[in-house]
Amino acid sequence: MIKNTKLSRAIQLAMLSGAYTVGMGAMSVAQAQPEVAELEEVVVTGSRITSPNLTLSSPVASVDAETIELRQVNVVEEFLREIPGVVPNIGASVNNGNGGSTFIDLRGLGSNRNITLLNGTRVVPADLQGRTNLDIIPVALLERVDVLTGGAGTAYGADAISGVINFRTRTDFEGLDIRVSQADTFEGGGESNRFDLTLGGNFDDNRGNAVISMGYTDRTALTQGERDYSIDNISSISGNAGGSSTTIPTRFTLPGAETADIAAVVPGYTGGFLQSSPDGSSLEPYYQDFNFNPFNLFQLPLEQYRAYGSANYQLTDDVEWYSEMLFVQSSNITNLAPSGSFGFSAMTPLSNPFIATTTRNQLCGAYQISAAECSAAAGATDPSDPAYQEVNVNYARRFLELGPRTNERKTTAWQFKTGARGDLTDTLSWDLFYATGQSDLRQQQGGNGTRSRLTQAVRATNPDTCLDTSGGCVPIDLWGPLGSITPEVGQFLDVGNGGSEFTELDQFQAFVSGDLPWALPTVDAPISGVVGYEHRDYTAGLTNDLLTQTPGEVLGNGAAAPNTFGTYDVSEFFLEANVPVLQNMALIEELTLQLGFRSSDYSTTGVEDTWKIGGTWSPTEDLQFRGNFQKVTRAPNISELFDPAVTGLDNFSSDPCAGAAPNGNPDLLAVCLAQGAPSNTIGSIIVDPAGQVNVTTGGNPDLAAEDAETWTIGAIWQPSAIPGLSLTLDYYSIMVEDAITDPTPDDVFSACFGPNFASGSIAVSGASASNPACTGIRRNPETGNLFGNVATTAGLPLVLSNQGTLETSGIDATASYTFDLGGIGSLSYNGSLNWTEQSLFQASPTGLNRECTGFYSGNCASPQPDFMANQRATLQTNVLDRNVDVSLLWRYLSEMDVEPGSGTYQPQFRSMDAANYFDLTVRGSVTEEFEVTLGILNLADREPDVVGSNIGATAYNTGNVYPSTYDPLGRRYSLTLRYSM
Repeated sequence: MIKNTKLSRAIQLAMLSGAYTVGMGAMSVAQAQPEVAELEEVVVTGSRITSPNLTLSSPVASVDAETIELRQVNVVEEFLREIPGVVPNIGASVNNGNGGSTFIDLRGLGSNRNITLLNGTRVVPADLQGRTNLDIIPVALLERVDVLTGGAGTAYGADAISGVINFRTRTDFEGLDIRVSQADTFEGGGESNRFDLTLGGNFDDNRGNAVISMGYTDRTALTQGERDYSIDNISSISGNAGGSSTTIPTRFTLPGAETADIAAVVPGYTGGFLQSSPDGSSLEPYYQDFNFNPFNLFQLPLEQYRAYGSANYQLTDDVEWYSEMLFVQSSNITNLAPSGSFGFSAMTPLSNPFIATTTRNQLCGAYQISAAECSAAAGATDPSDPAYQEVNVNYARRFLELGPRTNERKTTAWQFKTGARGDLTDTLSWDLFYATGQSDLRQQQGGNGTRSRLTQAVRATNPDTCLDTSGGCVPIDLWGPLGSITPEVGQFLDVGNGGSEFTELDQFQAFVSGDLPWALPTVDAPISGVVGYEHRDYTAGLTNDLLTQTPGEVLGNGAAAPNTFGTYDVSEFFLEANVPVLQNMALIEELTLQLGFRSSDYSTTGVEDTWKIGGTWSPTEDLQFRGNFQKVTRAPNISELFDPAVTGLDNFSSDPCAGAAPNGNPDLLAVCLAQGAPSNTIGSIIVDPAGQVNVTTGGNPDLAAEDAETWTIGAIWQPSAIPGLSLTLDYYSIMVEDAITDPTPDDVFSACFGPNFASGSIAVSGASASNPACTGIRRNPETGNLFGNVATTAGLPLVLSNQGTLETSGIDATASYTFDLGGIGSLSYNGSLNWTEQSLFQASPTGLNRECTGFYSGNCASPQPDFMANQRATLQTNVLDRNVDVSLLWRYLSEMDVEPGSGTYQPQFRSMDAANYFDLTVRGSVTEEFEVTLGILNLADREPDVVGSNIGATAYNTGNVYPSTYDPLGRRYSLTLRYSM
């Protein structure tokens, strides 16, 4: 802990500028004690220079161990995503789209534009995008967490456009620490338990220290069916019950049949889907979606075993050896609604035993098969019989009888680091280390079924055997009501599928740092600096079984996952300098210049240079100004370079070709046909009731590096007249050019149909049947829809390119104050505020420069409010000679609105109110060794605002709400028992 000298307070506030106080104090400025020993050395995230008088020109938020303990988290993501200025990414509340890992998004610029460090060293990535799974960080041994936002490329290399997160563990732990935590919601569901044992000590006359920490976490699932506001799926468009058109009873289309012929045999039919009657006896106009909400998760289960150990030993007076080892094994399960046929087409015998007589007659009428031929075909069970006939039927039947789809992911991750450091002279030191790590993720899916086996099961002319009996085929009844699909059918359909993903990172680094034998004549402080070399090798790959690799083969699996492999390396030379310029002059207590440069040679994109210039100026002892400008680059990762093209799912709510619109507009009709819609589907094309659309994505080996410019300017004020008061204010701006991005679905539509397509105003004057922006959209060849079999319906092309731009800017402000209450104790206050001025995304120079700050939609992914704030007040007192802390945290998110022009939604879903969350924590020592912490989180039981299911991206808008941003669990308690000695 940095002590409270005048100098150290300045260092603390430099680290705290923009300090997003999550707990009792981002460092302990609010708990500062009277004068203590002089500070000898400070190592601050954001620079590799070690100096006793360094104050950074970049803001660094720092969260200490006391704060984390008050929050009582299981994984670090739980408190990081609550920091103002951080946008939630993939985490425990993401069900559909969770790959088994947890990530963070600084400034809303993407989780792949920040890096994760453990004690200043990169942590092995969890995926092909180079992102680190935050769940593997050892919580129990953390000393503090530093979050540097706004460019750190010169200090840490590529990917640090929006900043770095550096987790620092204790290196001098002595004793025994045992913690047992248990948390649960008052409403039920979502329980979690955590156990940690830490043991460490010095040895060999204090020349060395070793520590090991082991832990176990068990977090249970919370389904959307366990909360009133998410039991039923709600359409954001109509306000009525929504859901999936893969339903029960089965939803049908009859490819090739004319609307008039179907209407002649199905009373009330005017176009669109058909559905089996509730008793399965006939076909009716479509009448019922499937409510998939209750099966999906608001909290993913997690079981984790973890171990972390470190050791250091003073080999000589000048040389110290050190090492650390991290090992984590964890498993989680995502849970989706039961599988189904999902718009699957198959040639179906008219003699199929499960087709009722009325239904068969309707099929014959729709396909203009005479009554006599129909009757003969009904009795023809042998394909060689001249009367035997088959018709093409498109089935969308939910296999509710077979239970939910599951994906169990087991991750094993480890990293080993060893190195040495020492002194070259009295003022210069050296440090070198080697680190290697690997992450292996294995997944096994269940409950899906396969398209080829379903096709086989449909082609049956008796209830016991299929026409093709291979594999033990069991005939399936897709025509009947709930209960018509037997367990034997499920066993035949679901053969299981899965695969694995691995990543490897090897890194070597060596640098020399310290005070140089030079100083400007205007100061008595030396120039300090660092010069070093770094090399990293990345290797990653994805290997799946043949079923998972085959487009459309695994039912309900969305995109296929073909095998992928990629590797690249980078060698870097870096240097930094801290140059004191002036001091002890009128209006210049100190003026310091900070410089940095890094040259990176990538095996993929060549040489990329990063540089920075910054400085600090203190006109008085109480006030310091600081500023920083950086030129940062980011090279494409393995996923962006090497991923094969695959078709999957995204969200959308408008299709210009849907309904009757093309019938009265020849230009629009031509475009819809050019996109692959069959002529007989015009007038019956629909928007998927589930609000999804097929999209095709993939890597691009021709990508170049991104370029970014970041700058900050701010001030730190610690008035001597008000001891204990600290204020910071920083303005930041980040601009990313040549950004590696893909367009949003709305961008693709706008390029073809004009910018107002979502409101029904279709500007096709700029589009035509030969316009690549239009013909690149590929429709379902049977239905004309933009959803269906991913093997035949490519949907919207979301192609990666360097044509994008990203821009964000805003203000961070903090205030901390502590004062003595006499015999009562002390009261500390820490407050932080982030105002995001703008967060712009433009996929191409001709695309819309989209503003997402304060807006939510399918284009804006995870919501980013205009204002986010945390305020914590902590009373430290003494009861019966025992220390007691009572702490109240208030977290604020400003109101949000639907992105203008992104769709037509019901009024009640077009905005979300400002959210206020309160957490009350009481911590007290029972004995000198035993401590109890009790917290009530979301004290007011604030529920997330309901916006329906169609407005946002699938990963973040689920269960009618945004559960990663707005707490879906409700009021809950957390109890921690800690024994230490």
